[in-house]
Amino acid sequence: MYDICTIGHITQDKVITPRSVNYMPGGTAFYFSSALQNLDSNYLLVTSVGEDELRYIDDLRSKDIDVIAYPSATSVYFENIYGDNPDNRTQNVLALADPFTVGQLARVEAGIFHLGPLLADDIPVSLIQFLASKGRVSLDVQGYLRRVEDRKVFSSNWAAKQEGLQYIDILKADETEMAVLTGCTGLHKGVKTLAGWGVKEAVITNGSMGSAIYCDGMLYHIPAYFPSEIADTTGCGDTYMAGYLYKRSKGADAEQAGHFAAGMAGLKTASSGPFTGTEEEILALIAKTK
Repeated sequence: MYDICTIGHITQDKVITPRSVNYMPGGTAFYFSSALQNLDSNYLLVTSVGEDELRYIDDLRSKDIDVIAYPSATSVYFENIYGDNPDNRTQNVLALADPFTVGQLARVEAGIFHLGPLLADDIPVSLIQFLASKGRVSLDVQGYLRRVEDRKVFSSNWAAKQEGLQYIDILKADETEMAVLTGCTGLHKGVKTLAGWGVKEAVITNGSMGSAIYCDGMLYHIPAYFPSEIADTTGCGDTYMAGYLYKRSKGADAEQAGHFAAGMAGLKTASSGPFTGTEEEILALIAKTK
C-alpha cells in the first residue's frame, strides 16, 4: 500500500524564446514525483511515455522513486513559444500519449491517488470512479480545461465535470481555472459551488497572492512564502500539491498542510528545475518569513 500514487504523463516540452530553444521534461507526473524524492513518503508514479522519453523514467528511478511506466506510441509533446513579453505564450501540442485505463491501475493500492491529466482525454471518468472505490482521489484539474484544435491549446470547460467531480476528495485549481470550471469569479462562491458538486476539499492557488483551502465548511487563507531570490516558478503548483498531499497523508489538517505546501512551493522558486529540498529547509523558510 502506497501513501500516494500519482497518475499522469511526463511531457516532452519544447520551449522557444527569442534567445533560445530548449527541451525538457514536464507535467504534473514529473514535478510532483521529483518533489517527493527527499521526503518520507511511500510513493508511486504510474505514467506512460514513448520510447524516446524513457530516459526521464530512468532519471526518476535513480532518485529511488518507484515508477510503473506503460509504453505509449508517443509521449505528450508541448511546444511553448514566448515573445519578448514572457507573459505572452502560444502553446501547441505536437503529439499525444495513450490515455490511462482501469486495467493499468487494477493492482495498485494507495491511500491517495493524485491525478495529473495534461489534456482532457488522458484520464476518463470511468477511471476516476474506479480509483474512488480504492482510496481518496486528488485532482489537478488543469488538463481537463484544455481543448486542442489544429494542434493549438485553448481554454475550455470540462464537459463531464459534474459526473467526474462527485468522486473527487481534493481538487487543485488556480483562481482562473476555478472561474472557468464553476462560472464564479468570487472565491467563496467558487469553492461552495465545487463543494455542491461533491468536492470534499478545494485547494485554490493564486501565485504570489497565496492560496486558499476550503474544507469542512471552513475557508483557510494561506500566505505565500518566498526565498530571498526567485529563479524559476515552473512546476510550483505541482510542488505545492506534493507538499499538501504529503502532509495530509501524514495526518496533518488542511490548514497545516497548506502552510507546508506553500513553503515547499516557495522554496522551489529559489532554483530552476524540480524541487530537491528537504522538510527541514521548508520548515526553516516558513519560520523565517512568518
